Amino acid sequence: MSTSPVTLMVARRVAKGRYEELMAWLREGEQLATDFPGYLGSGVLAPPPNDDEFQIIFRFADEKTLHAWEFSASRSAWLSRGSDLFADPSEHRVRGIDGWFGTVGARPPRWKQAVAIWLAFFPVSLLFNFVLNPLLSELDLAPRVLVSTMALTPLMVYWFIPLSTHLLANWLHPAPTPRKATEAAA
Repeated sequence: MSTSPVTLMVARRVAKGRYEELMAWLREGEQLATDFPGYLGSGVLAPPPNDDEFQIIFRFADEKTLHAWEFSASRSAWLSRGSDLFADPSEHRVRGIDGWFGTVGARPPRWKQAVAIWLAFFPVSLLFNFVLNPLLSELDLAPRVLVSTMALTPLMVYWFIPLSTHLLANWLHPAPTPRKATEAAA
């Protein structure tokens, strides 16, 4: 079993006319997970315009704690209560930053991943330093960097990088362009 954090990414398409019920059910599932040892956080990413697939992310300290939650009676009961609220469920585990960018074979080039992370990190880091500089300026360099990275890393991992990848989804994963009729005939 892994000793590093593990993320379970779940995709759910909302059943027609059940949006509000699905959102309440998802919040219930997030609350349920908080009671389990090893729970590190969770979130729901709304679908882009003209789509109905939500991404739900659950993060646990390691494979063992995720497994305990994943196969618990309370999660099973929760899934049963919500089974008619969604269609086409899919789940997969990811480790590290790869989970932010899709499955193997569908991930964008590393340079696009780097740009997406930088676009999330730069404005948040700039704002953090602008707001807290009066408090942190008295510290030496190492403690100042320690404080800033301790504060910013969880914000980036759980909120801003997933938000960046969501907002940049069309650029990170462009739709294939249709081939011209002459190319198709060749």
